[in-house]
Amino acid sequence: MTDGPWVIVGLGNPGPSYAGNRHNVGAMVIDELARRAGTTLRTHKARAVAAQVRLGAGPGGVPGPSAVIAVPSCYMNESGGPTKSLLTFFKAGPERLVVIHDELDIPAADVRLKLGGGEGGHNGLRSISSSLGTKDYHRVRVGIGRPPGRMEAADYVLRDFGPAERKELPFLLDDAADAVELLVTEGLLAAQQRFHSPS
Repeated sequence: MTDGPWVIVGLGNPGPSYAGNRHNVGAMVIDELARRAGTTLRTHKARAVAAQVRLGAGPGGVPGPSAVIAVPSCYMNESGGPTKSLLTFFKAGPERLVVIHDELDIPAADVRLKLGGGEGGHNGLRSISSSLGTKDYHRVRVGIGRPPGRMEAADYVLRDFGPAERKELPFLLDDAADAVELLVTEGLLAAQQRFHSPS
């Protein structure tokens, strides 16, 4: 385990037209973490917006571990370059990386965590694995469910959350932010035990 900070990267596409898309839910979780930490993301030379924070709280209210929360400033399928640059800049290895992303294969409003594994056709993850030369990093997978009817997955992820989903969205972002905090303060297993309901 390196001594560098945790690097928490939320995936999304830049610009207001994408801001409410299902595909941007990772970036939305970073906004929630920033809100909790009382901080603002600032432009970083790694082609990202980022902030250094303490995540969660340990026993007795001691501030949690040092972390960098960030959203790449490029399109989803180019997320690897900025993510690698952040790890290099903050001297953190892939084992300290947590990527938050939307996941079609998980029911809407569920949160799951894993270390390593495939990318499930997710272009952001594919770009990161390719840039890092490894798939062994943590993922916080935010469920958006499958598209209705015959809608293409690509169209579905690039649409805004629907009215019913938007009502649930604050709870989902809250859960995903909790999952990140639990992962970095208590470890992957503790976070999985809390968030993976028995199937």
